[in-house]
Amino acid sequence: MAEEIQDDYNVHQTNTFKDYLRLIRANWLPVSLITLAGLVVAIIYAANATDIYKSTASLKIARPQGGSVLTSPLLPEFQEWGNDRFIANEIEIMRSFTARQMVAVTLIDSFYRDTNKSRYFVLQDKKEHKDNSDDNVKSADDLASTLSDVSIDQKRGLDIIEISALSPSPFEAALIANVYAQQYKTLNLEQNRNQLTLVTNFLDEQRKEKYDELNSAEEILRAFQERGGLIALDERASTLISVLAQFEAQKSATQVDLMASNKVLENLRKELQAQNPRMADYLTSLTSQKYITAIQEEIAKLEVNKQVALARKDGLSENSPVIVEYDRKINELRKQLDKELEVLKAGIFASSPEEVKGLTQKIIAEEVRNQSLQTSIKELDKIVEGYEARFMKLPKNAIELARLKRNSEALEKLYLMIEQRYQEALINEQSQPGNVLIIDEARVPLAPSKPNRKLIIIIGLLLGAGLAVGYVFVKNYFDDTVKSPDDIEKRKINVLAWIPPFETIIAGDHSVQFIVDKLPDSVPSEAFRALRTRIQFSRINTESLKSILITSSAPQEGKTTIAVNLAGSFAHSKKKVLLIDCDLRKPSVHKLFNRDKVPGLIDFLVGNAKLDEVLIKSEIPNLSLILSGTIPPNPAEMLDSQEMRNFLKKLRDQYDLIIIDSPPVIAVTDSEILTR
Repeated sequence: MAEEIQDDYNVHQTNTFKDYLRLIRANWLPVSLITLAGLVVAIIYAANATDIYKSTASLKIARPQGGSVLTSPLLPEFQEWGNDRFIANEIEIMRSFTARQMVAVTLIDSFYRDTNKSRYFVLQDKKEHKDNSDDNVKSADDLASTLSDVSIDQKRGLDIIEISALSPSPFEAALIANVYAQQYKTLNLEQNRNQLTLVTNFLDEQRKEKYDELNSAEEILRAFQERGGLIALDERASTLISVLAQFEAQKSATQVDLMASNKVLENLRKELQAQNPRMADYLTSLTSQKYITAIQEEIAKLEVNKQVALARKDGLSENSPVIVEYDRKINELRKQLDKELEVLKAGIFASSPEEVKGLTQKIIAEEVRNQSLQTSIKELDKIVEGYEARFMKLPKNAIELARLKRNSEALEKLYLMIEQRYQEALINEQSQPGNVLIIDEARVPLAPSKPNRKLIIIIGLLLGAGLAVGYVFVKNYFDDTVKSPDDIEKRKINVLAWIPPFETIIAGDHSVQFIVDKLPDSVPSEAFRALRTRIQFSRINTESLKSILITSSAPQEGKTTIAVNLAGSFAHSKKKVLLIDCDLRKPSVHKLFNRDKVPGLIDFLVGNAKLDEVLIKSEIPNLSLILSGTIPPNPAEMLDSQEMRNFLKKLRDQYDLIIIDSPPVIAVTDSEILTR
């Protein structure tokens, strides 16, 4: 039954805002102490927290622009989305371990160069196994891992990236941010120049190789002439050798260009393979289509024929009608080729992801150039073969010298061509800009960015208050004691009255507890009168209400005070009332009335006193007392005796109401006996 009442109480219990305020006010002391403790802890933490400085460098990243409108977004509204994706890719590159390792190496170098090691904290290694000297610096890998805490963010809607570094040292924070920005700019520049650098390095190797071959050929020619062979050729043979050397050099130079193109293509295809494995082979098949190859072959033939016409030395120049006609045809064919390629690119770009469009553009251009070089080599082979046949018709005694001069002149012209192209490639490489611009270098901050001590203290205060309130609520949740009438009513138990607490006004004066007599106009006295009235109306037939037993769950809960004041309240209402002190364990009614407890109830029950001797008239009209009397060794047996039953039955006829003060119900069984 108790469990059912408790379950029902848990279901139907509701609290109002006033209830919570009342609960907090009732526990103001623990609330204040816990809140104060939270505030003190926050103040101590804020006072001892290390100052952290923040420095920020700003970069502007320009998206690489394609050479054709085909590389632009199909719809303008998607342009910003694609740009944001490009910026996001660049941010991931900046966060990569490779980029962080580059930054770490540069920072470590700066650390060793700086004589003031005390302004470094992030770079220094403070592990236990090392000493506490200022020269302990982290390894490049460890520092690169630490640099993952560097903040890299894009400003919303802008092509601006902010690199923010934190450190207890303002100098170190600015140094990390600036080095990070510079190293990313260097890395970006290297990536943009990657293809040009590849070609430049290859041409540099070729020019050194051809230079050595040229020196060797000239030494062989000189040695031949010194041995007494022919030292000169006629004009016809010299012209033939010069033209043949020119075309051989041009063929070799074209082969060098083809080798460089192959390297560039291989590098580009590897990049594309990582992003789209099938695209590279697909592009090769597209650029090898017959109509594109036919146009390239025709262009190559016209260019070779133009070179042949100029090499005849029959008065033709770049402005001659024949040469101008060659140029016109070549330009028309190139326009036709560009038109076909644009259609080809449009079809590819329509289904290509945004991030591979730029790479695809480069591959298509290089594929076309590569096939053009192959076609040019084939045409030059035919020209060289024709001049080779004429060369073999020279006199036998002049062929050896002609061959040596031909080889020397061809190598010289080839070397000059490669040297020229190397210088052009070198200029192109150095003039190739990156797409990163440092618009704002990180500055040494003057004030720390954190901790925000005011915020910490406010949070500590709020957290302390929250913990205090939580403590009160949790305590109240597990506290099942009764604190107000509402606590009883919520358990669906009827409440007759609520007696407010009152203390003894004069220390040691127990009579003051009889408050209905001493202070009849007080609030507690009015509460006892309300209790009296509700008891009277608790039964329809008030005549059947002849005796009331007052008890409590445990000692010191005020049952005697309730019994005395309730009896006095009924007496004031003109009822004849008898108050019997049946608490034979610790009687206290006699103290409230300043009487001796002997003779009393027990003395009457054992026959040592008569009823008139134990019946006491109080100072209050209509109120009589029977005190406990001599304390017996067996109180329960005395209360459960037939004499006690006869005694109560006799007194019911003499008084309107009998009020019995009994021991606590949990401590002893006396109250249970009296209830019968």
